[in-house]
Formats: sequence, structure tokens, C-alpha cells
Amino acid sequence: MNDGMVELVGRRPVTFGRRKVTPRACVADSKRHLRAFLSEVLEDLGFVTSECASADELQTVLATELPDLILLGVATDGIEPGRFLEILVREAFAGKVLAVGARESIIVRAVRQVGEEYGLAMLPPLTTPFGAEALRERVAMLLPEEPAPSPAVHVGEALHAGWLELWYQSKIDARTLVRSGAEALVRMRHPTWGVVPPAYFIPEPHDPHLRDLSEFVIDRAMRDWHYLLEQQSPVDLSINLPASYLREPQAVRDLCRRVPTHPAFGGLTVEIDSEEAIRDLDLLTEVAREVGLHNIGLSIDNLGANWPALMELDRIPFVKLKADRQFVTGSGNDRLKRTVCRHIVELAQGYGARAVAQGVESRADLVAANELGFDFVQGFLFGKPMPLKKFARSTLTKTVME
Repeated sequence: MNDGMVELVGRRPVTFGRRKVTPRACVADSKRHLRAFLSEVLEDLGFVTSECASADELQTVLATELPDLILLGVATDGIEPGRFLEILVREAFAGKVLAVGARESIIVRAVRQVGEEYGLAMLPPLTTPFGAEALRERVAMLLPEEPAPSPAVHVGEALHAGWLELWYQSKIDARTLVRSGAEALVRMRHPTWGVVPPAYFIPEPHDPHLRDLSEFVIDRAMRDWHYLLEQQSPVDLSINLPASYLREPQAVRDLCRRVPTHPAFGGLTVEIDSEEAIRDLDLLTEVAREVGLHNIGLSIDNLGANWPALMELDRIPFVKLKADRQFVTGSGNDRLKRTVCRHIVELAQGYGARAVAQGVESRADLVAANELGFDFVQGFLFGKPMPLKKFARSTLTKTVME
């Protein structure tokens, strides 16, 4: 066996060097909404999930998914836990089993006891109601030690294999706390490592696959916009594109051609990193003039200490200026961060643009953003980026400040 690569035979995780493969979990519950909820929580923790509503479906999952964890919903009007335990024993399931049910439930305690008697690795039951942290504590031994593969996955491989998808994070009106749009963020769902952050697959500026990735983002975002329209109501989307992609006249024309013609379409915002945007101001001024006719606006992203480069210009081609998260997070207690944010807001106001604060992670950050005059806020305080279907189900209330 080669040094640095260990494979555990059977249904246990595989380890490459010090990296443990993303664990897999199956949620077994007869209630569809509970399966969806538990799956979402597990995915947020780093699991690749599947679901089953019957014993027959469980057998299929055991044969095809090889889960490391079974979450077994236990309720008086739900699935038959004895049948599920019987299948797990017969199939010699080597993973962990976590029973989920009402507090003080006799059935929940019995499931754990019977499972242990038959040699299953039963975890302490999870009783309702519970929080994500309680679930994390139960399954901590299964969580990956590191979040992504090494070496990085080539974006060409990811595109060809269909591993890429867009996740969405809400943009919030800073004054009303109502969702005013969403930013599309690229994620890769690797078959072994699960959801991988962009740092492990975004190509270098001169990579020939950068154009393919940009076209993927545009096409998928427009398709997702139609899905969101069907599921709830129209959502104004923002996407991230490199300035280099917009240097090609045909790329700009294709972008304009792909936006929806539906009367509910409120517009698309294209976010461009501040270093690129400042370097290519003349180009982007021309691009903004063309795309503006098709209800597309340009936004400068990650603006921070380089804000003086935008001073004393006659005009800028951007409809929004977005402050870098490193100057927003913690700005409530940091004078230097507040100073940078204030200048960005003043720049936006001077040019007739909107100011966006990304990285709002606490109520103190939100209070600071309001005091500084930001028009929109974005950050973990209002939710992490999430897959399309989960985003479509999400709602936002006005209770953040309560």
C-alpha cells in the first residue's frame, strides 16, 4: 500500500493522506418535509445526503449510496423502526445510526437499545426540538477534517462532468430588511468531496476555460431565474464575471441576448472585482452603455482600500459599489473599517450609485451599515449561500433587529 493513501474497505469513509472523504448520510423518515429539513441541516454540516421514505427505499440506498450515517425518524405515526433496524442488521451496516424523535419517547429509547443489542453503532438519540449545533455534536466524528480535495480540481473537468451549480445568497434592503435580490455564487458538488468552495476550482485569469465558466454562470443564472419565478416571485439576480470576458464584443452581445424577455424580469447585475474594474474603466464604460439597453447593470465588487482610484472621475459605469467584506465585518467596533466604508458610501452617493455592504455577520455590523448609509446589506446574518431549491423555499422576515 502506498504511503499517504489509505482505503478502508466496506462502508466507511476513505482517506487520502490526512484528508477524509466527505461523509454520506441517508435520512429515513416518512414525512417529506422532515426529510428535506434534516437533509438541509446535514448538507450545511458537510454531508452528501440522500433520502428514503420506506424500508424498500432504504435497501436501495444501502446498495448504491453506501452511507456512513442513517438518520432514523421515529414517530408514532411514522415509519416502522423495527423493519428499518432489521434491514440494517441483515445488510451488516457498518456506519452510524442516529434515531430522531420526541423527547421522553419510549420508542426512541427502545430503538437505540434494540439497535445496540444487534450490534449496530447507535449514536445517542437526537430529541426534538433541536438545533444545528446539537446535530453537529452527534455526528462530529464523521465530519471531514478538511473541506476540499488536493490538488485542486481543474475547472474544465468540473464543467465536463456537470459538477458545477449556482448557490444563492440574499441581498437585503438595509432599511426595510426585505430581500431585494440575490447573488449567484459558483459551487462544485464533487462526487467524492461533496460541495467544494470556489478557491479549489476557479481558473486563473488566462485559463481558456474561464470563458466556458462565465457562459455557464450566465446560462444557469437565467435558467434559475425562471425557476424562482415559478416557485415564488421574481428575484433580481447578480452574477460575477471577469472583465476579460466582457472584452469580447460577441460575449457582450450574447449576454444581452440571454436575459429574459419576461415582463417580470427586473434586471441583472454583473459584479466585477474592483482591481479588474479599476484597471478596465474605459472598456467597462463602453460595455455599460450597451448592456444598459437590455436592463443589465455593472457593479464593482470587493471595493476596499483602493477606493481612492475612483475619486475625481467625471462618472463611473457602475450602478452599485460593493464594499469588501473585510471592511464590513466588525466595522461596528473598528474605526479604520468604518472610515473605509464611509468613503465607499460617499463615493456611491456622489456618482448616483447604490452602496452595498457584504460581510454583515452580526447585529453590530448591521447597525453600522445603517448608520453609514449603505443601501443594501448581505452576509451570514441573513443566511449563508444555499442551493437553488433551498433558496426558493427560504423566506425572510423583518425580525432581524428584534
